[in-house]
Amino acid sequence: MNTEIIYTVSEPIEKNRETYPAIFLMHGMGSNENDLPAIVKEMEKDYYIFSLRGPLSQGPGYAFFTIERIGKPHEEPFRRILKDVQTFLEEATKHYPIDPQKIYLLGFSQGAILSQSLATILGNQLAGIVSIGGYLPELALEGRNKVDMNGLQVLLAHGEQDPVIPFEWSEKSKDFFETEGAQVKYFPYTGGHFVTPQLVEEIEEYFHNTNK
Repeated sequence: MNTEIIYTVSEPIEKNRETYPAIFLMHGMGSNENDLPAIVKEMEKDYYIFSLRGPLSQGPGYAFFTIERIGKPHEEPFRRILKDVQTFLEEATKHYPIDPQKIYLLGFSQGAILSQSLATILGNQLAGIVSIGGYLPELALEGRNKVDMNGLQVLLAHGEQDPVIPFEWSEKSKDFFETEGAQVKYFPYTGGHFVTPQLVEEIEEYFHNTNK
């Protein structure tokens, strides 16, 4: 596949269709492409699962973009990675037998920020997004063209005790996506800036329900 993004991919275990749904995973700052696949392990039977590595070194791992401070990404690397991920989605859909109407993004922290931001660009060209511990930055809304989000399935999950990204920022995302016409499931959970077993169960339910 023609891409500079480093990634892993697992193919559906049960290959009995012409095309398959796909989940694209994006990790948080300082992590890597091996961080998130375990939380969607239950979907390996039916889905292509791609896990992307951020292009920037950020000890002990990588980042997708740099930030001025929490809540404010640097504009140039942020806009560049949004374009690069869009290109990756297009290339993957050409290269693999992916159903273009069943493309999902799942991100944690920085990956969640990207997932929400890409939803403002692609709208219901995506089947849905899962955002864990993220927010929607002002940069994503500046000068954007309004897109159709009707039918977009959004799962917004955020730890109520998150010490990194304020919990109330997810409430703003909820209000935004609901106003735009997306179908939003809001999932506050007891915990900090990490994934809990309860959240993994909620993610599994989300994918089972949206891909019926």
